[in-house]
Amino acid sequence: MSATTYKSLQRGAGIGARHIVFATAVVASLGLFWRPLSALVGLCLHGDSYSHILLIPFIALYLFWMDRFAIFRGVRWSAVPGLTLILAGIAICWFADPRFYSSSASGNLTAVILGLLVTWLGAFVACYGLRAARSALFPWMFLLLMVPLPEAMLSRIIAALQRGSVDVSLALFKMCGVPVLRQGVLLSVPGVTIEVAKECSSIRSSMALFITCVLAARFYLRSFWKQAFFVVLSLPLSVVKNGIRIAALTLLSLYVNPSFLHGDLHRDGGFAFFVLALVILWPVLGGLHRSETSRSLKDNKIDVRRELISS
Repeated sequence: MSATTYKSLQRGAGIGARHIVFATAVVASLGLFWRPLSALVGLCLHGDSYSHILLIPFIALYLFWMDRFAIFRGVRWSAVPGLTLILAGIAICWFADPRFYSSSASGNLTAVILGLLVTWLGAFVACYGLRAARSALFPWMFLLLMVPLPEAMLSRIIAALQRGSVDVSLALFKMCGVPVLRQGVLLSVPGVTIEVAKECSSIRSSMALFITCVLAARFYLRSFWKQAFFVVLSLPLSVVKNGIRIAALTLLSLYVNPSFLHGDLHRDGGFAFFVLALVILWPVLGGLHRSETSRSLKDNKIDVRRELISS
C-alpha cells in the first residue's frame, strides 16, 4: 500500500482521533500505574537480570510503526471488547495487590505489569478494533517481555544456566586435556579453582541473545515452526557460549596471564562472546531463509505450470 493510499484511509476512518484517544488512555494508565512502573524502572537500573526491559517498549513501538499499514487498515471502534479488556487488566492488578495504585503498594510487579499490558491492549482494541489487534499480534506478544519474571522462576533459570555452563566448561577442559575436578558449581584445575556464581550465569547476555533471535526470526523467516526452532536454538546456545567464555578465561589465566580471571575480558568480555553466538547462528538463519525462498520459488513454478495447463 502506498503512503498516499494510507493517508486517504487515515482521513476516511478518522485515524487521527483514534490516535489521540489511545494516547490519552495510555497516558492516563501511566498516571494510575506510576508507582509500580517506578519500581520496575528501579529494578531494571539496579538488577542486571531485568535491564533488557527498558528497551522493550521502544522496540515494540518500532514494530508497530513497521506494520502500521496493515494494522491501521479498516479500523473501527470496538468499545465493548475494549472496555472488557481494560476492566480485566485492572482486575488483574487489583487481585495481585489491592494497593497497587497507592503510596504503600508493595507491588507484585509480575502481575501488575501484565495487568498494565492488558489495559493497553483493551484501549487499543476499543480504538482500532479486533482486526487491528490481530494484525499487531507480534508487537503485542513482544511487549510481554516487559513483564518481569517472578524471583523464584528467575532463580531457577539462573541455576539452570549455571549448571549448563559448568557442564560445557567441564567438557571443554576434558577436550583440551586439562585435568579438572567438579564440585557443584566449582571447577578445580591445576593452579586455580573457579566458581560459576550467579553473576557468571550470563542471564543478561542470554536475554539479549533471545530477544535478538526473536526479532531475526520475525524479519527473516515466515514459517512458524522455523521461527520457533530458531528462537529455541538460542537457549542452548546461551549455555554453550557461556561455557566457552568460562573455559577460555580459565585457560588464558593458566597459560598466558593469571590476570585474565579478573581483568577487563572477565568483566566486560560478555559482548565478545555474544557476538560469537551471533556468528554461530547466522549460517543457521541463512539456511532456514534460503530453504523458504527455494520452497516459494518451487511453489510459484508449480502455480505457473497449472495456469498454463488450465489455459
